[in-house]
Amino acid sequence: MSHQSQTEVEAEQAAASERFYSGALHRIGRLMALLSPILVAAAWLRFGLRPAVGFGFGCGIAYVNFYWLKRVVAGFVDRATGSTSQSGQGIVFRFLLRYVLMALGAYAILTVSPASLNGLLAGLFLPVAAIVCEAVYELYAALARGV
Repeated sequence: MSHQSQTEVEAEQAAASERFYSGALHRIGRLMALLSPILVAAAWLRFGLRPAVGFGFGCGIAYVNFYWLKRVVAGFVDRATGSTSQSGQGIVFRFLLRYVLMALGAYAILTVSPASLNGLLAGLFLPVAAIVCEAVYELYAALARGV
């Protein structure tokens, strides 16, 4: 009897872990939205208006890029499992369109305000900051709650 109950407990723990870790992408997106205005304000205070504006644009591009990348990967998975009617060409087109739009945004900022370029490039690292925060949170959850 105790072996069966231990197996049930392990299955329940595995299901709880799966639910927790499956929410990572959603939490990363929310962290990006939370960190962006905080980091833009810090950039404004430390470096001035123009780099902060570039940083804000970089954060915006990074957020949109993250969202589109998430959709493209989901499209590839759906296409591979046969659960969608989207064409492979449409998925690849959206994947490549992200880079074209990022390059156009960088070009626009570079032509309007070259001083903002460093801020723009720094803002593109917003997902890295959000992923680090998520990793710290997952480590805390694993150690404190055993997830």
